[in-house]
Amino acid sequence: MNPFSVAVSGKGGTGKTTVSALLIRSLVESGQTPVLAVDADPNANLHEALGVPPGETLGSMREEAFTRDIPPGMSRTQYIKLRFRQVLKEHEGYDILTMGRPEGSGCYCFANDLLHTCIRLLETDYRFIVIDNEAGMEHISRGTIGIPDLLLIVTTPGVRGIRTAARIHELSKSLGMQSVPSGLVFNRFKEETPEMMPGLPDPLAWIPEDPSIEAADLKGRPIAGIAHSSPAMVEARVLSKKIVSLAVKRI
Repeated sequence: MNPFSVAVSGKGGTGKTTVSALLIRSLVESGQTPVLAVDADPNANLHEALGVPPGETLGSMREEAFTRDIPPGMSRTQYIKLRFRQVLKEHEGYDILTMGRPEGSGCYCFANDLLHTCIRLLETDYRFIVIDNEAGMEHISRGTIGIPDLLLIVTTPGVRGIRTAARIHELSKSLGMQSVPSGLVFNRFKEETPEMMPGLPDPLAWIPEDPSIEAADLKGRPIAGIAHSSPAMVEARVLSKKIVSLAVKRI
């Protein structure tokens, strides 16, 4: 069975990585394993939010594939697929794949095609894929990670954040995602319900402002390590249950 893939998008600074990390933890804790966590943001800090050490990125691997001698008897394509598996970092209940950015200059069309193929080969090993996207959704526009089953648009409750969420929603439709369900995730929500704009998807979660997240950030501790009873963690579990329900309906 193909996994249920969730693309987490939003304006920079809205908390995409925080939401991704909390969602991954919630899915793992509820037994929806294994999960593939994909850090598709060039800034690559999902591993910090999850509390795991950094690993090699696909960007550096792609560069290496065009400069390093390939072992005898192995094609360059086979070599890249082998290295792809080696870049994948395994953890309890989930694996993490860090995309990174290509190093150096030149065309990466061939490497991106191989990356797309490798992800398609790998994805059947997982029940869920959570993709922490960069703000511009570049990997979706290039088709590298394919079309997700659900698009989460993370925003803060302010007017500017909601306007940006509306633009991201329109952008997703222009990228061939007209039939992909989408939902808003309000992060750092306080009390006052924001005024919605016409055409926006329905909210799927209201992640409250949580002192434990701020404390973890200030002290350099993993976001996903906050207490099980923390307000943000409680709402993340509500979100994960909704996503699991959507995945069941897809079958």
